Amino acid sequence: MWGRDHAFPLTRGFLVITGVISDSSAPRGDALPPAVLSTKQAAAYLGLAVPTLRTWRHRRIGPASFRMGGHVVYRLRELDSYLDACEAADSRSNPELNPLNRVPRPKRDRSGRRINERCAA
Repeated sequence: MWGRDHAFPLTRGFLVITGVISDSSAPRGDALPPAVLSTKQAAAYLGLAVPTLRTWRHRRIGPASFRMGGHVVYRLRELDSYLDACEAADSRSNPELNPLNRVPRPKRDRSGRRINERCAA
C-alpha cells in the first residue's frame, strides 16, 4: 500500500521509482528514497493523469511543486500531505464533515423568517 511507510523502490503498475545514492561509499543494498519526483512520477504516485497534474499546477491547486534545473518536481512529503488533506476534507473519512451527523437548521421562507414562527404568529 502507498503511504508514508513504503520501502524503496516504489512500484505502482508499470512505473518504478528508485532512489539515487549520491555517496559512492554507501553500500549497494541501501537505496535512499528519491528527494523529488518528476511530474510523471508524481502523477503515477497520486493515481492521476499527467495533464491533470499540469492543469492543477497552472491553476495553483493541488500539491506544491517547484522548478529544479528547469524541470518541475514534487517532494514526496508534499504529495503525502496533499493526500492527507484530501482525506481530511472528505466527509466519508471525516465523521465531523458527514452531512448526516449535522443538526438540521430551521427552514426559512423568502423573507428570512423561520417557517414555524410564521405559523405561530
